[in-house]
Amino acid sequence: MRKALGHGEKGFTLVEVLVVVFFLGLLAAIVIPNVTQFIGEGKIEAANTEARNVQTAVIAYMVDNSLADPGGDTVGPMTDIGPAVADGTTVHSFLLNPGGLQAVYDIDEYTGEMTDAEAIDGSKWGDLEYTKGTGWHEPEPEPE
Repeated sequence: MRKALGHGEKGFTLVEVLVVVFFLGLLAAIVIPNVTQFIGEGKIEAANTEARNVQTAVIAYMVDNSLADPGGDTVGPMTDIGPAVADGTTVHSFLLNPGGLQAVYDIDEYTGEMTDAEAIDGSKWGDLEYTKGTGWHEPEPEPE
């Protein structure tokens, strides 16, 4: 008689499985939006870090070579920093790597500070905008 009623068999009932699936769905509904928010913030921080690194590299080049201005008005992949140095070579710094930088930066010809930036097509932060003084940020939604 016990065998016919299923006593002694191990396993989960349908109600137990449904409760577990409900709680997993509830947990996912809470966690996923919060995780995607952090991913967006990380992308903006990475873009602003790159801008600061480029600015630091340009200013360091200006100081190392006693330049009043860096020579050019843009800095980015495959662009040269400033004029040729004494031995006739041009300093490329880390800007030679097209896969490294994600934007082309306009720099002030006397201070080396960023005046504008534009993301390279297909770059990691092609959907961000750059504003002097603010840095990279999400674009403002267009008014309807």
